[in-house]
Amino acid sequence: MSSLVISRTLRATPRSLQRIGRRNASHGGPHYNEPSGYIFGEKPLPPGQKRVKEPWERIWFWGMYGSMAVGAVLLYYKPDTSIQSWALKEAKARMEARGEKTDYP
Repeated sequence: MSSLVISRTLRATPRSLQRIGRRNASHGGPHYNEPSGYIFGEKPLPPGQKRVKEPWERIWFWGMYGSMAVGAVLLYYKPDTSIQSWALKEAKARMEARGEKTDYP
């Protein structure tokens, strides 16, 4: 009985391996968009015609460059939190408290 089960298992194994090898991950096989040679897949318009923008393009433009402008302003007005500037202020305050000169000629 056990030799019969073993022989069936050995016979079934190559077929199951063949089925798995050619399955192509449950879809119709490899496919991709052929390159057309045009940027973003858009053909050039005839002279005198304007390109119609899609609705998301204006939102993306103002969101992207608007956030860059806000970031630049925030970065420009960022408070100075470096240890060197704190140490300079602290040293000047301590020297003035002792009566020493803080300005050198």
